[in-house]
Amino acid sequence: MFSRVYLKTSLLMAALGGVFSVSAAIPAVKEAPVGKFAADQIRHIATYFPGRMAGSPAELLTADYLKQQFGKMGYQSDIRSFNTRYLYTSKDGKKNWNNVTASSVIAAKNGSGPQQILIVAHFDTYTPQSDADLDNNLGGLTLQGVDDNASGVGVMLELAERLKNIPTAYGLRFVATSAEEIGSLGAQNYLQRMSAEEKNNTVLVINLDSLVTGDRLYFNAGRNTPKKIAKQSRDRALDIAHRYGIAAATNPGSKQWPKGTGCCSDQEVFDNAGMPVLSVEATNWSLGDKNGYQQRALSPHFPQGITWHRPQYDNLQYLERYLPGRIDKRSRESVQILLPLIKELAKAHPVKAQKK
Repeated sequence: MFSRVYLKTSLLMAALGGVFSVSAAIPAVKEAPVGKFAADQIRHIATYFPGRMAGSPAELLTADYLKQQFGKMGYQSDIRSFNTRYLYTSKDGKKNWNNVTASSVIAAKNGSGPQQILIVAHFDTYTPQSDADLDNNLGGLTLQGVDDNASGVGVMLELAERLKNIPTAYGLRFVATSAEEIGSLGAQNYLQRMSAEEKNNTVLVINLDSLVTGDRLYFNAGRNTPKKIAKQSRDRALDIAHRYGIAAATNPGSKQWPKGTGCCSDQEVFDNAGMPVLSVEATNWSLGDKNGYQQRALSPHFPQGITWHRPQYDNLQYLERYLPGRIDKRSRESVQILLPLIKELAKAHPVKAQKK
């Protein structure tokens, strides 16, 4: 369906990838203000890799870019491709399978012990899955996906940059998944390839998804996350947020989603497998159907209270205009909370000063 457009896009993105693949415009963290590296990455990914649909040329170019970024930081990194498919529904109600080859990116840093923490963020943008989606301008080649989910990927990259030289007892795995928008298929593929030992040694999965548009940051555990781990992760994240004066909350609870739990992103794959999870998102669980899908109050600029999957809203120009400063603010706040939290959970060791 998109093959001709993809071909043209592939040539354009290849050219852009050649020019910007090493991200010459983005300086290393070093003494940069907290959140700046993440915000720069968010803008870079949204600008140069729009339409990151699973299996598209833009998605593959983004995967290559992310692998390069992790490699520059000194991580062992790799692109993991996998074959999958999704159902497409036409106007006459017929359903057909669309086959795609998607690519996730994994970067690893070993700890002194076998335990590990996964930090996950999907980088694909919404793939239209029906003629109705196309008629409603959902997803497609023009979707920059600033909020959903360049934001999560940018924060993940800054966390990786700031943690790269810090020795920890637990290993860290940064997983940039694809195909989240067609059923968290990248997360499922990652889970399927984990050994029983690796699953048992995973003390927590932290999922970062859509950190910009919503009214406030939310930290939620999984339905199957033990109370002790939820206290050490979700509740501790809220403590850190409040220490910094950051507006953060947890799901107040509903019939469908118990208090303090979240839904509807890659973390559910790991939660359903019985692994402890912490989901981080920006939304408003007190609005609409109270399931976290309505991100903010209805307004002339956000008539549905959301930007997800909508090219006309989830782009840099629109968000910078109607939520000025939000990208920088949320990048800073997310790193302020998550960096000390991950250090605590991974049992970071003091970095020894080098002898002169």
